[in-house]
Amino acid sequence: MSGRLDGKTALVTGGSRGIGRGIALRLGADGARVAVHYGGNETAAKETVTEIEAAGGRAFALRAELGVPGDAEALWAAFDRDADGLDILVNNAGITLYETIENVTEEDYDRVFAVNAKAPFFIVKHGLERLRDGGRIVNVSTGATRIAMPGIGAYAMTKGALEAMTLSLAQQLGPRGITVNSVAPGIVETDMNAWLADPAARAEAAAYSVFDRVGQPADLAGIVAFLASDDAGWVTGQRIDATGGSLLGLAPAA
Repeated sequence: MSGRLDGKTALVTGGSRGIGRGIALRLGADGARVAVHYGGNETAAKETVTEIEAAGGRAFALRAELGVPGDAEALWAAFDRDADGLDILVNNAGITLYETIENVTEEDYDRVFAVNAKAPFFIVKHGLERLRDGGRIVNVSTGATRIAMPGIGAYAMTKGALEAMTLSLAQQLGPRGITVNSVAPGIVETDMNAWLADPAARAEAAAYSVFDRVGQPADLAGIVAFLASDDAGWVTGQRIDATGGSLLGLAPAA
């Protein structure tokens, strides 16, 4: 197998399922050796590794629970057992919180921030010594930092923090030739969005996009693969809207 990421090593957090799995598969197909991180579903992680290898790529799985003390150090210790440096870091792992503000507890709030914002921050902190010059960091955000969705307000706040980190890191790491960007998906068909199985809900979600369909992991994976490549070396500090043009205009008059 050969591709534009030949010779590169990538780490995708939450790479065993959903969007992360799609990203891992695409980076592997493009030639990168992919570290597939998972938090609990070892079977899914091994299946992702097997699929990458069956297509001629290289991959390995590593486990680290995020959102707990020492999570970043544990992740990198697991990574170091199979790799000696990194070129591409994709901060994808995250959890959702479907509650409006009056129903969010302090425990809910702390948990979603610990996994979605704190963990990526310290993963980057402890990963900088491993990330080679000319490397890539891609942070997976959400379209809900642009589109008001009160039902996931706390979740959207975590992703707003991730986008702020994208900007500051892009400035800091530019002298090393490292690019830092965020990708903001809309509604994507993953097991996290099991409600899409309802035909009426799916039709409503599809109507948000100008393409009148729900996003797929591969839609996001292609964008991340571009940002991870040499072709994107002049793109940094950017938020790429990957919502399929969701809610670009006002709703039509009745």
